[in-house]
Amino acid sequence: MIALFSSVHLSAQQNAPLFSQFVYEGDDQIYKDHPLEEDEFYTPILQGTYPDPAIVRRGDDYFMVHSSFSMWPGIPIFHSNDLVNWTQIGHVLDRKSQLFVQNAGISEGLYAPAIKYNPHNETFYMITTQFAGGIGNMVVTTQDPFEGWSDPYPLNFNGIDPSLFFDDDGKAFVVHNDAPDEGEELYEGHRVIKIWDYDLEENQVIEGTDKIIVDGGVDITEEPIWIEMPHIYKRDDGRYYLSCAEGGTGDWHSQVVFVSDNPRGPYKPADNNPILTQRYLNPDRENRVEWAGHADMVEGPDGELYGVFLAIRPNEENRVTTGRETFILPVDWSGEFPIFVNGLVPLKPKLKMPEGVENKTGQDGFFPNGNFTFTENFESEDLDYRWIGMRGPREDFISVDSNGLTINPFDTNIHDTAPISSLFKRHMHDTFTATATLEYSPQSENDLAGLVNYQRETYHYVFGVTKKDNEHYILLQRTEDGESTIVASTTIDADNPIHLQVRADGDDYRYYFSTNGTDFTNVGGTVSADILSTNMAGGFTGALIGLYATSSNDARPE
Repeated sequence: MIALFSSVHLSAQQNAPLFSQFVYEGDDQIYKDHPLEEDEFYTPILQGTYPDPAIVRRGDDYFMVHSSFSMWPGIPIFHSNDLVNWTQIGHVLDRKSQLFVQNAGISEGLYAPAIKYNPHNETFYMITTQFAGGIGNMVVTTQDPFEGWSDPYPLNFNGIDPSLFFDDDGKAFVVHNDAPDEGEELYEGHRVIKIWDYDLEENQVIEGTDKIIVDGGVDITEEPIWIEMPHIYKRDDGRYYLSCAEGGTGDWHSQVVFVSDNPRGPYKPADNNPILTQRYLNPDRENRVEWAGHADMVEGPDGELYGVFLAIRPNEENRVTTGRETFILPVDWSGEFPIFVNGLVPLKPKLKMPEGVENKTGQDGFFPNGNFTFTENFESEDLDYRWIGMRGPREDFISVDSNGLTINPFDTNIHDTAPISSLFKRHMHDTFTATATLEYSPQSENDLAGLVNYQRETYHYVFGVTKKDNEHYILLQRTEDGESTIVASTTIDADNPIHLQVRADGDDYRYYFSTNGTDFTNVGGTVSADILSTNMAGGFTGALIGLYATSSNDARPE
């Protein structure tokens, strides 16, 4: 994959904040209560906001991609040889010629991707919808996902959630979600699945070939909502199976399947739909997993079928801060139609590994899972791919040298729908501690640097160091629906490094600082994570934690 950090030689501004260390420690009770046996692994396989998974296999290589909305770079891509141990190899969209989310809200930008491999031309395709820059539906290509992707080819159709299908005879098709024809919408959430013939030479759908193959969903008389993210699979019986999400990416989410003798239909729904959902279960069950759906299927290393899908894990207050995560289950396709194994009963936190696989998560560069500690000492320009920007490249505001990471503040701030000078990573646990070491001497009340817990531009906490008159202050600012209040503030000695810390315990968050790294002082007592939840803030992303700086600070100490 093209290096994202190959040219980080931005010179540091005078008095720019320097971060010398960041430590994130996950401590969720569910992993303590369910330790792994030797032949087990955890699901979700990707914790935190890695939604809308799509997966493809070529030989022994699996590649998986996810929505990224307005995060930069776009579309994280992971590689595995066994479906258990995953390595992030970068992002599909990592250049300004590919990504145009500079003014997009957090839940705009890039929607659900699909990744496919065409053996007829030995090419990988990633197709998605970019709600920014006037792009719309688009596709990029590569012959090697480790080496980067083409610039986008815009596609001439509306709707969202496109996916490609390559038939045995070399013909190609695009399927996607769309609104019904004008005047045909019967109810709120009524959507259709369309198919187009696809021209591989032009990377474009063929005009006039569009056809509705699913209207509404499994049974339109029951007014199903938000049929979306279609994938076509061809089985050895020569028939074509269309699997889609239905019910919306919320508490009625599910996965359904249809069958046809022709890729262009007509398609008949299976008699055992839905094939995956958690919507009928007791809401008071332990270790709840909800919203399961938006699945893609692939053959595993053991010859069995597996499906990746999104779901959420609400906290004890029924709030969702970690966002939509990526889960996996075996799929039984011994009958006419597939069914996710134990996908209609309460999902468990761990599974048996495919035969012959060793669990190496968190080792040798493989993505961690369960409870883990992530330590970043900023000793290399090659920052972990988990560090991301918002609406713009991280290279535009950071520099790395032997002292650590310097953030050169933008004159935008955390409230703006614009590129902001904050380096983010995802919340991956409900219970965690995150500590950042900061050297910073703000010169005016317009300067601030510190930690942020960020759900979107109108919902977040800022915990930072600023100046008022001749004093330096540390303050905690809460922003709800765009309205900001100062929870607490206190004077601080900014002549030495300051350790900023957030301790999250489910819905309870506490912020601390220390000037010696040992003795921590609370600021603001206990505050609620309500504003960091999808329940309150809406949208499609989970919370992020950021190392933040601005020269346009609006938070004033009291």
